[in-house]
Amino acid sequence: MSESIENIVIVGSGPAGYTAAIYAARANLQPILITGFQKGGIPGGQLMTTTFVENFPGFPDGIMGPELMDLLKSQAIRWGTKLIESDADIIDINKHPFCIKTSDSSSKKIKTNSLVIATGASANKLNLPSESKFWSKGISACAICDGATPQFRKEELAVVGGGDSACEEAVYLTKYGSHVHLLVRSNKLRASAAMADRVLLNKDITIHFSTELIDIQGEGWLQTLKVKRLGSRNHEDIQVKGLFYAIGHTPNTEILKNQLELNKHGYIVTKPGRPETSIEGVFAAGDVADSEWRQGVTAAASGCKAALAAEKWLSKNNLASLIHRDLAEPASTPKNIPTEISDQNNFKSDAIWQKGSYALRKLYHESEIPLLVIYTSPNCGPCHVLKPQIKRVLKELEGKAQAVEIDIEIDPNIAEQAKVNGTPTVQLFQLKELKEEWKGVKQRSDFKNSILKLINQ
Repeated sequence: MSESIENIVIVGSGPAGYTAAIYAARANLQPILITGFQKGGIPGGQLMTTTFVENFPGFPDGIMGPELMDLLKSQAIRWGTKLIESDADIIDINKHPFCIKTSDSSSKKIKTNSLVIATGASANKLNLPSESKFWSKGISACAICDGATPQFRKEELAVVGGGDSACEEAVYLTKYGSHVHLLVRSNKLRASAAMADRVLLNKDITIHFSTELIDIQGEGWLQTLKVKRLGSRNHEDIQVKGLFYAIGHTPNTEILKNQLELNKHGYIVTKPGRPETSIEGVFAAGDVADSEWRQGVTAAASGCKAALAAEKWLSKNNLASLIHRDLAEPASTPKNIPTEISDQNNFKSDAIWQKGSYALRKLYHESEIPLLVIYTSPNCGPCHVLKPQIKRVLKELEGKAQAVEIDIEIDPNIAEQAKVNGTPTVQLFQLKELKEEWKGVKQRSDFKNSILKLINQ
């Protein structure tokens, strides 16, 4: 029996990856899309950590970043894209067909005739002397994820950066903090005029131009920023309780070094205005090949071009193996129904997933099986990614564990008592005892293995 070779594999799940998948699926190429999971960010890309996207065509009133990515994902799936929710650990493009190995232990090596790289870019860090000490103890790379946590409410906060992302985060944080300091190395903002105006006209934001962040101080939690005004030798202190980075990104191309032509900044080199790379059959789309524009709409457009170019290349080389649909029109996408907040009328003692303080109080005191408490916030992209993963684990365990979701905006007191300082945070309890805690997006196996240990004790 001959080994199966895919028509096209897409690595990356931002606007570029999902758009490429939509076009490839509609061309009956039955694409595989490797979403990524922890390396280089989260599935859905950078739009998963934004609030309103106001410049994507077709949404006159704007749309939340995670919601936009959900729509793109659903559209790709509807037309027949197969998702692998894992990281690509190895990409071998030195010979054809190309080979990809994912971090999913149950997955075999995937061979493909064509490949679209849409791995995006990752947020940069400052590498300050005390950065690691205060990471998640006052420092965050995602204001949208962590801004609503109790430690930042009614406190002075700071954002580093001068572009659109920095300005957006500064405005967003005024919802929670008492005042926001925007630290800008240059003497002007690099943001778009509309975004810059929102910051300049906001009385709750102070802009510190020509300012460099030197280090951070605090007693267990961030308290002081050490800054230097450019052109001066003197250091100054700014008292804040939270620091958020918005200082640009690095392309996620480490896995492709010495295989594909990259420029000096690590971006994939493509033909001008086209998705072809230095290797035939390998195409690039989105921020991984775009060092200038880096917009959601340009990423989506490049994903379209990559899929169309791959389709043309496969046909030209007689490598395409098209599927035949029984129905011309696939079934409609089912609606995503949000979880209701539990109360005495709708609470179910045996439900595997519920929401709110009432369900937490009941299950914490009365349940004898492992209990996961998931702390989330409405605009948190990583939360958006993690919740379906945990729900899948609970279904696999067939009622041997339960979960309660706590929205930290609705129940900030619970989050404060639990010492939660960012979302998503997951705590595992059994018989009122905290057994384990996770911060950020983790693999399903991490949660499942820990729960199984408690079940099998």
